[in-house]
Amino acid sequence: MTTKPRRAAVQAPLLLAGAVLVGCALPGSRQAPDVDTLTATEIARAVCAKRLTSEAVTQAYLARARQRPELNAFVTLDADGALRAARAADARFAAAGGSACPPLAGVPIVVKDNIHVAGVPSTAGTPALKTFVPTADASVVQRLREAGAVVLGKTNLHELAFGISGMNATYNATTTAPGVRNAHDPSRAAGGSSAGTGAALGARIAPAGLGTDTGGSVRIPCAFNGCASLRPSAGRYPAEGIAPISHTRDTAGPMAVAMADVELMDRVISGTPPVAPADLEGVRLGVVPYFLANLNADTRAAFDAALARLRGAGATVVDNVAMPQLGELNGAVGFPLALYEAYDDMVAYLARWRTGITIEQLAAGIASPDVKGTYTGLVIPRMLPTPDGKAVPAKPIYDAAMAQHRPALRRLYAQTFAANRLDALVFPTTPAAAMKADAEASSLPNFLLYIQNTDPGSNAGIPGLQLPMGLGRAVRVPLGLELDGPEGSDRRLIAIGMAVESVLGRVPPAAVPAGAR
Repeated sequence: MTTKPRRAAVQAPLLLAGAVLVGCALPGSRQAPDVDTLTATEIARAVCAKRLTSEAVTQAYLARARQRPELNAFVTLDADGALRAARAADARFAAAGGSACPPLAGVPIVVKDNIHVAGVPSTAGTPALKTFVPTADASVVQRLREAGAVVLGKTNLHELAFGISGMNATYNATTTAPGVRNAHDPSRAAGGSSAGTGAALGARIAPAGLGTDTGGSVRIPCAFNGCASLRPSAGRYPAEGIAPISHTRDTAGPMAVAMADVELMDRVISGTPPVAPADLEGVRLGVVPYFLANLNADTRAAFDAALARLRGAGATVVDNVAMPQLGELNGAVGFPLALYEAYDDMVAYLARWRTGITIEQLAAGIASPDVKGTYTGLVIPRMLPTPDGKAVPAKPIYDAAMAQHRPALRRLYAQTFAANRLDALVFPTTPAAAMKADAEASSLPNFLLYIQNTDPGSNAGIPGLQLPMGLGRAVRVPLGLELDGPEGSDRRLIAIGMAVESVLGRVPPAAVPAGAR
């Protein structure tokens, strides 16, 4: 069994590296802040200690954004607004004389473009909303800005957040290649629907950001791009100011290059006390065979290696945990909730925020073929697909999902955690690495494959945490590990994730292409 001194020795190099990296960019130095290595937590500490200025850090991230136009990570890169906010932050910190430094002091972040940022367009990645400019921040953005964060801009996404590839051809301001591209291999997709935030983090265009998650949308992009993310328990974060799919399933979620940053952002948004990394010797992780179906060789090898390292660090891994009828229950909940609630929730959103358009006008303008088909064939007529390819009225199926199947799914999860005394379930976030960025990326078979593991916990309303588990052997892009915990266990899950990161490490930043300006 791994001893505590050995576990501390694993963590020590990370802590030492952080201290060295923050210390290398001192006032008066000609060396720019090292965006490849700095985390949001380190930036906040350095700005508070006056080793860095928010303006210098913001300039460095904006420069990196200009080096990676091929990623299509942004709908709006708000350079002028970000620099004004950074300079104002530096002025406030100087006037305060070092007292009462906020937790995200001067830290640049990015925000998915279906989450409102005051004075910046909020397109949700769709043409009909290209001129919609909210006058107030979404509640989650407001809390981060009150904690000192600086918004670099709004990131690209799968249109209307209705997909997992990020292949949105509507907003390609920087290149003719369609869709958001993987930071580590731009021939591959960035994942969705929070594609731009994932790509920006993988490329170190920002240390942290916000996405939204209905069935995997903060976890899949971080699995593809090598970042950490949290889908919080249902209802943990406020939903005001976010373009919806399903009020039952939707949530904002923090995404970051390091688990300490996920902890920090969740702490700010939720208003909870700090947590330290858990002791893995007291952690029980369960492996459910359902989540091991359809794994490709790279993912299976990386997952087996990750489990071996976690066992070596003292965690107890319980194999072959039974979850009878998980697939059937999940199938009876997922599409009925998302497709039925999408109509009423979007109608209410368009009216509440005075966008000036109707849901019919929104649907008429949809550019992505997969999203267009979903909206015009299912959402607008209030229908659901059947296994034989027909469509039937959605209301009775939705009512059954809410009254019977979702409560049964939630009970199954609660009973599984309790009966096996588990802190979390552990599994690959996606069964395969990022798909090629081509016409098939947004196909229905790909959609069903890539949400296989992220969707059930989403429908049950439990928290899910994504961490990198290394690069694939055959395809050298990141692969993701997910931990799903009991409902309401978000802070315990984050503490476990911090400990897991100290064992598995973080994925190195994506390389900047040779000759990038």
